Amino acid sequence: MSLFLELRRHGKLAEKRNPLYEKNKFGKIFVYVMAIFWIGYLIFGGVAIALAFQELPREAYDTLNCGLVFFMIIDFLFRFAFQTTPSQEIKPYLLLPLRKQRLIDFLLIRSGLSGYNLFWLFFFVPFSILAVWKFYGLWGVLTYNIGIWLLMVLNNYWYLLCRTLIGERLWWVLLPLVVYAGIIGLMIISAALPDNNNFFYWSMLLGGGFITGDLLAFAGVVVVIALFWLINRSVIQAQMYSEINKVEDTRVKRVSEYKFLDRYGEIGEYIRLELKLLLRNKVTKNNLRMMTLLIFFFCLILTLSDIYDTGFMKGFILIYNYIGIAAISLTYIMGYEGNYIDGLMSRREAIYSLLRAKYVVYSLALLIPFVLMIPVMIIGKLTLLSCIACMIFTSGAVYFGIFQLAVFNNRTIDLQSKMTGRGNMGTGWQNLIGALAFSVPMILFFALNALFGATATSWVLMIIGAGFMLTSNLWLKNIYHRFMARRYQNMEGFRDSRQR
Repeated sequence: MSLFLELRRHGKLAEKRNPLYEKNKFGKIFVYVMAIFWIGYLIFGGVAIALAFQELPREAYDTLNCGLVFFMIIDFLFRFAFQTTPSQEIKPYLLLPLRKQRLIDFLLIRSGLSGYNLFWLFFFVPFSILAVWKFYGLWGVLTYNIGIWLLMVLNNYWYLLCRTLIGERLWWVLLPLVVYAGIIGLMIISAALPDNNNFFYWSMLLGGGFITGDLLAFAGVVVVIALFWLINRSVIQAQMYSEINKVEDTRVKRVSEYKFLDRYGEIGEYIRLELKLLLRNKVTKNNLRMMTLLIFFFCLILTLSDIYDTGFMKGFILIYNYIGIAAISLTYIMGYEGNYIDGLMSRREAIYSLLRAKYVVYSLALLIPFVLMIPVMIIGKLTLLSCIACMIFTSGAVYFGIFQLAVFNNRTIDLQSKMTGRGNMGTGWQNLIGALAFSVPMILFFALNALFGATATSWVLMIIGAGFMLTSNLWLKNIYHRFMARRYQNMEGFRDSRQR
């Protein structure tokens, strides 16, 4: 335990000594404000569900417990959207008499104790106070929420395993697909079985065991958590050794030189550079995969079920699908180029050409969510006009805001290390603009929708986005000039923050 506390202290000191620490505080405040908004939304949902379920013949907590698996599926998907893979800087400890397994255990403990695993309690605590207290008192509320927390810890390690494996090999995406397809199939089969033998009944028994403090229910969840812990430890250890030893895959599968870009001259060369950056490096390739898979899952759920059929969730998914595909990388714009910024600065107006190339590539990348949402449009849950409007608005207004970070970002992001890197501590500007990129379009979308209706909202967003798109050369040139005014300060930051 003393080792774990010491490693935690080292992490806190490293964070405070980071030159970005002071810059990060302003962004954190904004993130906390957004977190408070979601906390209020969950509390309202817990109270509303508890009151609504009181009208049903079955007790409210039994009804909710029948659907605990749905909460775990939603939590799993949202972890891909908002939770990154934890990392532990391991190189400084290589010469110390420490077992590397202890460092991995510390990483897993830190992940299990993450505040994200407590987030759903803002829904379940008010629900249990209204639905459980009157039957089981304070003890029932306490044990029930401890059980829910254990389920979220289990989901955390399941998510960590899936994300780590998918980051290494894309075909591992079949693992969660097969598991959740099996669960859905089991639900369908269970619907034809007697009430005391189906899947929902066993889920209700598990939740009831949490409420009554049944040790068997808690022990079962703890055993599964321990199993995922051991599997994660083995997988992460292999990945860490691979990163430390710089093990590279030397097998040449297929190399594309993107010859079709030759006709576009200098801008084509920088588009080629951007495509190679995104598709040939571990970190950027993994980010692109994760976001594409998340969009696919959201579209699949919208197409095959009615879980997210509320107006709020459909609007949220529509906007998130477009913004997420680029914001996951563009918030660190120029950070990846920090690895070779000296070469870029040796050519006249290379940064301007690079920014134009990035704008073209990420604008074209918006076709990915558009294509994935075609089935959703066909069944009528989203309209073609709203999808086109959000795509144009993202390419125009949202990119205008995110590209401003090119002026201020001066921290190099490692292109290969994930588990053994220092972790990403975003600057205040990154956190602020990243949060604004998601929140402002949503606020604008729902406000216009409430005032003028869906059709007028789509046209307004389309006009705003088109205005920024048509003037993109002007504001990209402005960003370039402001970057050059800070070039020496930025280059110093890029050099100092490179992994050695």
